[in-house]
Amino acid sequence: MTYEQKITLLKEKIRSADAVILGAGAGLSTAAGFIYSGERFDRHFSDFSAIYGIKDMYTGGFVAMKLPPEEMWAYWSRFIHINRYTDPPKDTYQRLFALIKDKDYFVLTTNVDHCFQKAGFDKHRLFYTQGDYGLFQCSVPCHQKTYDNKEIVDRMLSEQKGMKIPAALIPTCPVCGKPMTLNLRSDNTFVEDEGWHTAAQRYNEFLRRHEGLNLLFLEIGVGYNTPVLCTASTGNIKIHTKQQSTEILLLNYQFNNHVSERRAA
Repeated sequence: MTYEQKITLLKEKIRSADAVILGAGAGLSTAAGFIYSGERFDRHFSDFSAIYGIKDMYTGGFVAMKLPPEEMWAYWSRFIHINRYTDPPKDTYQRLFALIKDKDYFVLTTNVDHCFQKAGFDKHRLFYTQGDYGLFQCSVPCHQKTYDNKEIVDRMLSEQKGMKIPAALIPTCPVCGKPMTLNLRSDNTFVEDEGWHTAAQRYNEFLRRHEGLNLLFLEIGVGYNTPVLCTASTGNIKIHTKQQSTEILLLNYQFNNHVSERRAA
């Protein structure tokens, strides 16, 4: 199948579907220009690279977690700023939105960079399962609540010197006083706050409302680490539905570098 034929297939499946569920992973943001290595990394983290030998933002994040909090938040405030509060260089998300904006759609994503909302997707049709770079939570956690971090991140950026933020800016939990951390799913301390549960309910309701209809599952940019709709190793559907006519299209380069089509019974 040629590239043009693949695109034609994709457009036709979207056109004929009663509704679309879009599952998206990090590859989509990479395609939009959120590159974690190379020139973009060097531009923002050359000082950390020179001292600690890190070569990309992803592995650098793990190194930073082991540093004193003044250094850790100097690193992570830069990371959050460029990957959450700035727009990606390319219009990939806007072009995707143009494809499905007139359909009844829902987005299920492991991405934590807020790109869908910035591109115009309805926030009530989004479920960020793995958290958000723009939210802090208690590291314990002592309570199930998250906090917007833009204001403090901006201060960390403007006031850091010598790869350190002022100690007064180190975020602590307003309830128990323990350190705050990012609201990212990495272990069982991840906070599923009220917004998370509301989004989960909306997604389940979307599935319920479309039982028996022609539902297209479209998975884009997902690799082995955090599959969204299908498992990377087998392509099996992770989500149990009662759909009589369900189709799955995978656009996941790492393990399936072409548009593949599956139909669920």
